[in-house]
Amino acid sequence: MTQHDSARAAVFSAGSWGTAVAKVLADAGTSVIVHARRGGIADAINTTHRNPGYFPDHELPAALTATTDPAAALDGADFLVLSIPAQTLRTNLAAWARHIEPDTVIVSLMKGVEQSSHLRASQIITEMTGVSAERVAVLSGPNLAREIMDGQPAAATVACPGEGAARRFQRACHTSYFRPYTSTDVTGCELGGAVKNVIALAVGIASGMGLGHNAQAMLITRGLAETTRLAVAMGAHPATLAGLAGLGDLVATCSSPLSRNRTFGIHLGRGLSVEEATAATRQTTEGVKSAEAILALARVHDVDMPITNVIAALLHEKVALDQAAAALMQRPTKPER
Repeated sequence: MTQHDSARAAVFSAGSWGTAVAKVLADAGTSVIVHARRGGIADAINTTHRNPGYFPDHELPAALTATTDPAAALDGADFLVLSIPAQTLRTNLAAWARHIEPDTVIVSLMKGVEQSSHLRASQIITEMTGVSAERVAVLSGPNLAREIMDGQPAAATVACPGEGAARRFQRACHTSYFRPYTSTDVTGCELGGAVKNVIALAVGIASGMGLGHNAQAMLITRGLAETTRLAVAMGAHPATLAGLAGLGDLVATCSSPLSRNRTFGIHLGRGLSVEEATAATRQTTEGVKSAEAILALARVHDVDMPITNVIAALLHEKVALDQAAAALMQRPTKPER
């Protein structure tokens, strides 16, 4: 375990993934303070070392603290780690930006594309804070929060144009069970994380409809193909999409019952409406919010994304379940590459 006594991280917010990354950082020896919206959650973390809203059965490191005051959380922070819904990022940063110190590195855990602007999280961060892209990083990979809370082995990619900032955060979150790699391909990491949620919806729908593993493997494989096409068209390196932030994250999200996007898709595949599936899932499902924005990016860059296209149509009730399956299977045949 790397020693870095001076590192301090402010994690916004106290949701499932934010709590898991806060635990990783604390276990790595980083001083961590979590910003929680609800006073009851902050009090519970400080007094019982548990987050009753998400992980009541998991004890958090004693050194991990919480607050509802964003200024207090950001005071002296080396890292601001953002784990909030992508669609609320702009509004929240408008309130928080004045508290961010000049040398703080901002790390995005978000895996979505803004509906109104079609911007990725890192782009919104630089726009709203004025922070240089060299100080904006992305953490992405096959990281199911509950498994990480259990201390099960996992790995991720820390991507940042500033290699020094990426290495600093790599040191700050490297533990015996969490292995971070570095990259400079922010675009590839962010698009891999965003599009995989839409593909996971498709895989969940297939599972909910009772379709077999062949169909699910087809969706994962062809989903990776369309994710790679879009990412490369937007300047990403294709190798990124074959790595942890691409294939790795896609497989975990599409395969695990812990995946909220896959679970949401299962509800749809069993006949629930979007509203009913939202109520049943109860947590933020980024694929639902981002599908239309990702499709808009595909149109701008003239990229064919048939799975994303069908899922966006299904979410907006433009096609029925049986029509969605037929639309994918009846497309004209062509070479795989």
